[in-house]
Amino acid sequence: MPIPPFVTDLRRMVGDHELWLPGVTAVVVHEGAVLLTLRADNGEWAPVTGIIDPGEEPALAARREALEETGVEISVDRLASVGVIPPVTYANGDRASYLDLTFACSWVAGTPYAADDENTDARWWPLDALPPMDEHLRARLEAALSGECAARYRSGR
Repeated sequence: MPIPPFVTDLRRMVGDHELWLPGVTAVVVHEGAVLLTLRADNGEWAPVTGIIDPGEEPALAARREALEETGVEISVDRLASVGVIPPVTYANGDRASYLDLTFACSWVAGTPYAADDENTDARWWPLDALPPMDEHLRARLEAALSGECAARYRSGR
């Protein structure tokens, strides 16, 4: 489901004005590899990402998004970083800014596949042979893979 129903409802009221939305990134690791999806909207590889539904616990949102996007069940191990994603303008003119909560996660079960229409592929990538990726996504991966106990605060400055 590319646009959550609550966002569609908001868009009817505010049009394409910038929305402030909470989001999650699930960096899922298994046997020296990270789970990435090939996004249908921009053709780029990324970890699992998604919007948190109203009232939903962020860690549960990360688990839900991983299952919805890749068919993989995960455990959420720790909060890795918190930061603001640069503003996005979508092809239809809608604008949004996201507060991202990145979680370090582990594989539990399932073989990855593009389980929804948001992605065209989902697979494990060796940590030492990752595909080209946006620098903001790389920073989230680095935080989740760091092994640090405390969450990082990401600043665009």
